Amino acid sequence: MRVGAAVSALGRGGSRVLVRALGGAERTRVILLLAAVLGLSSADAATVGAAATSLRSALGISNTDIGLLVTVTSLVAALASLPFGVLADRVRRTWMLGAAIVFWGGAMVWSATVSNFDELLVTRLFLGAVTAAAGPVVASLVGDYFAPSERGRIYGYILAGELVGAGVGFAVTGDIAALSWRAAFVILALPAFILAWLVFRLPEPARGGLAPLVADGAEPSEVRVADGDDQATDAQRLASERGVEPDPELAAPGDPRRMNVLAATRYILRVRTNVILIVSSAGGYFFLAGIQTFGVEFVTRQYRIDQALGTLVLLVVGAGGVIGVLAGGALGDFLLHRGYLSGRILVSALAATAAVALFVPAIFTRSAVSALPYITAAALALSAQNPPLDAARLDIMVPLLWGRAEGVRTLLRTLAQAIAPVVFGGVSDYVFGGGRSALQWTFVLMLLPLGASAYFLFEALETYPRDVATAAAAARAQGREGGRP
Repeated sequence: MRVGAAVSALGRGGSRVLVRALGGAERTRVILLLAAVLGLSSADAATVGAAATSLRSALGISNTDIGLLVTVTSLVAALASLPFGVLADRVRRTWMLGAAIVFWGGAMVWSATVSNFDELLVTRLFLGAVTAAAGPVVASLVGDYFAPSERGRIYGYILAGELVGAGVGFAVTGDIAALSWRAAFVILALPAFILAWLVFRLPEPARGGLAPLVADGAEPSEVRVADGDDQATDAQRLASERGVEPDPELAAPGDPRRMNVLAATRYILRVRTNVILIVSSAGGYFFLAGIQTFGVEFVTRQYRIDQALGTLVLLVVGAGGVIGVLAGGALGDFLLHRGYLSGRILVSALAATAAVALFVPAIFTRSAVSALPYITAAALALSAQNPPLDAARLDIMVPLLWGRAEGVRTLLRTLAQAIAPVVFGGVSDYVFGGGRSALQWTFVLMLLPLGASAYFLFEALETYPRDVATAAAAARAQGREGGRP
């Protein structure tokens, strides 16, 4: 009884600390649910890789086939992200996301019932279609639920859920998959239906970031949004104070609600920083998709350890990734508050560069003990770049285009994720001949796109200020035309 009471008291105390840290009960609920949505998606993607050995044995498939399973999911998700982006700008987002998660859970249960590779491939097609809602809807909701000055930190919390989900996929369902890959899919499906019900109950925020959730104890002025000639975000205010001139061709886009998909996509892709961030993000997620699919197998073969210990190593690495997203988002916000306009971009560029340098020794060492510090630090750096980039993207886009802009980004980024498992598996099997050293040299080769993503981020340091000023000018023009909801 005493132990139970102590555990209960500890749980209540931890809950109170978390609520205070996140700024109140309502904000905590939103952050945790959005994090859980990304976590569920990440857990599913990681489960395929963690169950690779069992799937190969049960269905008689190769590394290339394992990669194809992940690729099919990602390709369909990429294609479906554009219509979901349009819907995210037009319909009640919380209801749409909740409905998608219901179908999501159904697809996972369906995956557990298949009897051959072709049937499993079909279930992944359906799963990819419904998981596509997550990216555009979560991005749009973050922009409207939270004030611009804290979005990097908030994204850090939410993306931590994505990494925790990957850890669940690797560890919990991965270990279960060693006994039964079917059970792994079923167990992953069960939380989806609970999550869907909770998401349905979330309030729909006002569009345009006009009424963000205020942290307990915060002054209303701290979350004031643009009105008239005021700047909507800290970055846009700094750009105005420094006299940064907007791009006149993009400063008056008209009413975003009247844009069709092609017109909106053309406008989104004319924002140069947005294109650079998409390309950079694609490089990082390409490498991450390879790790999710073949990471357990590489670790067990390269460091000569069993799957259980390999999973434990990746959990430690995942903890480094969680620290990375929390630190990266907070540091980007800190630099912005200190007056450094491109602070969020700088954090991401430095983190991407560090990730490339740290992965090299981790890939070549044969000792798990020697590799662990390098690979953990590399995961920290790789993850740290994402929250500030996600926050920066909202600063360079008109609010009523947030959903479609994220849909376009998700399409192009997910295409990179889609081809990564097949490329990793194909290069491993057919270029380097299979086996331990094949995966090792495959990971070395795939550091090239990761290095390219770091290069492009340094390029964005030059283009970001003008695009921030352009987004502010476009928002003011939209307000004068009566385009605000």
